[in-house]
Amino acid sequence: MLDDPLKVLVVDDEMPARRRLRELLSDVSAKLPVEVVGEAENGLKALEMIESEEVDVVLLDIRMPDMDGLELAQHLMKLPNPPAVIFTTAYNDYALDAFEVHAVDYLLKPVRLGRLFNALSRASAMRPLPLDMLKQASGAPRTHFSVHERGRIHLVPVADIVYMKAELKYVALNTRDKTYLLEEFLTSLEEEFHDSFLRIHRNTLVAKKFIAGFEKESGEDGGWKVVLEGRSEKLPISRRQQHIVRQYRMLQ
Repeated sequence: MLDDPLKVLVVDDEMPARRRLRELLSDVSAKLPVEVVGEAENGLKALEMIESEEVDVVLLDIRMPDMDGLELAQHLMKLPNPPAVIFTTAYNDYALDAFEVHAVDYLLKPVRLGRLFNALSRASAMRPLPLDMLKQASGAPRTHFSVHERGRIHLVPVADIVYMKAELKYVALNTRDKTYLLEEFLTSLEEEFHDSFLRIHRNTLVAKKFIAGFEKESGEDGGWKVVLEGRSEKLPISRRQQHIVRQYRMLQ
């Protein structure tokens, strides 16, 4: 038995599901010391709680509004000491075999007491699912970026990003009024967000919805620039990417 109780956070958008997990955790505590430190109805609230509470294990639903469980797990992997994640789901089509191989357990709803006890018993030895595997399993672009600011994880909505620019080891995420630094590769971001961002230069991706138009510099050798909605700044388009100007004009 553990000397200290296992601190558990319950994350599910449905109140009956959270209530059932609390009841099961109460039953588990007869054999395995556990403490429910809180519950959250979505990934955004859960991340806030995890930054302010000591959490050993997250019982994490996969399908939730605002931020689903797979995206939350990606953000958790960036914490210095991420909690173990045990997925709970009513569906068996979320690459569950991959979760099992990588020792992150999953529980099919309705959750059974025996399965929950076994999962929690292994929780302290479980290794977090690698970030690349989580992205692959999700199959959908993230809704938020997680960046470190003053020792904390700060969530930046993808919808707020005007453009991304590679700078040495980082990618600068530029919103209308602030810039954040993200430790990821521009090529992987382009692959993940190809539906909403457009590569205009080897070091720049711009959000399609913020493209107000294009402007050609004066002179025979003048290149094209992207005119941004709501910003005076104009972004240069490399010669290799100038075909996008023609493509956009054809669509208009």
